[in-house]
Amino acid sequence: MNHQPELSTLWFVAHTRPRCEKKLAAYCRLEGIEPTLPCYISVKKYDRKVVKFEKPLFPNYLFLRLRPDQRKTVYQSDYVANLLEVFDQKTFEEQLQDILRTLDLDIEVQAEPQITEGRIVQIKSGPLRGMEGIVELRTGQICVTLRLDFIGQSAVVKLDVSDIELTD
Repeated sequence: MNHQPELSTLWFVAHTRPRCEKKLAAYCRLEGIEPTLPCYISVKKYDRKVVKFEKPLFPNYLFLRLRPDQRKTVYQSDYVANLLEVFDQKTFEEQLQDILRTLDLDIEVQAEPQITEGRIVQIKSGPLRGMEGIVELRTGQICVTLRLDFIGQSAVVKLDVSDIELTD
């Protein structure tokens, strides 16, 4: 029996057309490509009811692990504007996993459109222990930014000051 070696996959970032993240994710699943779309729950209150929406944390971006031969398949979709190659695979995956782990812990996360200047901290306690981020001070609350440098995006998590320490 002759086995072909399995082609390795690499992370790519699909820059989607406006409001097409979920459509591209569905298309990729049909094509045998597993997408990663970090989402958060947005709650809207109307006159007599509360509605929850699942919204992409990073609008216009979908993260994909692809084999080289699958790139063409993604481009054939009407939903993708561009497919960006990730050069630092290790850092990208670590940062993305931190954000996904945070979303799984049911901690309030907000999209932050640009990485802001600030002090780099290590989270020393709680469910996010070991993660590194940038501190932002907003209206008296401490917010830690978890970065996804490759797309210049970040997510903000509210923490107690006792849960963080400055890094060198």
